Amino acid sequence: MLYKITLTTLALRKKLSDFLQTADDKKVKAVYALLEHEIKMSEIVSVEDYNKEINEALVKADNGNYISQAQMEKQAARW
Repeated sequence: MLYKITLTTLALRKKLSDFLQTADDKKVKAVYALLEHEIKMSEIVSVEDYNKEINEALVKADNGNYISQAQMEKQAARW
């Protein structure tokens, strides 16, 4: 007879954490790629931080620190 083992969320977190601590780079990158969208979505940015980032980007652009559309297209073509 087969027994179904149900792991609690806490146990799953522990198993994943243990695995990631010892996994090789390729496996860690694969797990991250699988979860990347969810990880990025969980990084909540406050309105203050968002506005700060925009203002910093505007200062960089005003100082000439930017890439033109044509330059970006050339870079993207090499990807």
